[in-house]
Amino acid sequence: MTTTQTPDFTVSDHVREALAVSLRGCEELIPQEEWVKKLARSHASGTPLRIKLGLDPTAPDIHLGHTVVLNKMRQLQDLGHTVIFLIGDFTGMIGDPSGRNSTRPPLTPEQVKINAETYYRQASLVLDPSKTEIRYNSEWCDPLGTRGLIQLASRYTVARMMERNDFHDRFKAGTPIAVHEFIYPLLQGYDSVALKSDLELGGTDQKFNLLMGRTLQAEYGQEPQCILTMPLLEGLDGVEKMSKSKNNYIGISEDANTMFAKCLSISDVLMWRWYTLLSFKSEAEIAALKAEVAAGRNPKDAKVALAKEITARFHSAAAADAAEQDFINRSKGGIPDEIPEISLPLGEGGAALGIGALLKSAGLAASSGEGNRLIDGGGVRIDANVVSDKGLKLGAGTYVLQVGKRKFARVTLG
Repeated sequence: MTTTQTPDFTVSDHVREALAVSLRGCEELIPQEEWVKKLARSHASGTPLRIKLGLDPTAPDIHLGHTVVLNKMRQLQDLGHTVIFLIGDFTGMIGDPSGRNSTRPPLTPEQVKINAETYYRQASLVLDPSKTEIRYNSEWCDPLGTRGLIQLASRYTVARMMERNDFHDRFKAGTPIAVHEFIYPLLQGYDSVALKSDLELGGTDQKFNLLMGRTLQAEYGQEPQCILTMPLLEGLDGVEKMSKSKNNYIGISEDANTMFAKCLSISDVLMWRWYTLLSFKSEAEIAALKAEVAAGRNPKDAKVALAKEITARFHSAAAADAAEQDFINRSKGGIPDEIPEISLPLGEGGAALGIGALLKSAGLAASSGEGNRLIDGGGVRIDANVVSDKGLKLGAGTYVLQVGKRKFARVTLG
């Protein structure tokens, strides 16, 4: 984490507070003293700084890990600065190799349009849409043309390009590097020139591309932007970064009950990390809450507060309250207000159905065998009563089936 440096000029309380907001949870702020000068100038002149976040719309759905950078944008937006949500519709059709050992497949214009619309709609749950400038880099990349692209390429050397880790490693390993991959960081850097960016945010894997913006701005006679990188968020397991492929994620489009329950499943240690990177509470509020827990308050209280804050952000306060009550009901063995309603036929000739087959047909188990294993583990209930007999058969009627704490179905047999 970045440590606070002492600038060589007087810093007002306002600027000091803005710097603290900037540094909260960040990995690096480069160079910090230049950012302090920009903040001081902005405060003195009343002119907001231009803060850029560029995103290639490579996937339409985002999870909490993606919102770490968006949260930082919102914090800076709330300080009064101009937030630029840059959609890389042009660069998205090139393919970014950052942090990869192979070329990312380029997107079609249709994919870019669909993904961009979905991504921004989801991002707007974090950012203030009324204070967000939306731009597409095709605005200046398309008119650049061949002549302009060649002139842009002349401002950076191959030797410098090969300093990027993934290019260096692939070259050393004899893995092909296509020429168009060099163009991607050049165009991302040129975005900062076109937007006259004062600060660009990104993940730690984007550091090379972000620094490219500083270099090109200086080449074009602009004051170089500062760089702020945010760390990768650990997922539900508290070890690996949040990822759909690792199934340790919370999608921001998941229903409120699932989101709330997943938030409560994290460890007490990870909870404080999430507070820093995901909560909009002030650092003073978080420190006070942490002190209360250290003094004996149940850490679950703090975790519930975090779960409700996150759930309310992507749904509503009412939905968060309802999700909390739903979780309480489930924890006590209660039945949620809304569960799937399923109608199933009885066996041939009106024969009763075995519990294993019923769990499978209701979608609560992948197979009858898995249903039996769940019964052995005490994880199956019928009308809130634990099932212990794998040979149980059910005739005509309506039953509430429960598997574990979160899977329910109201099944009518007849």
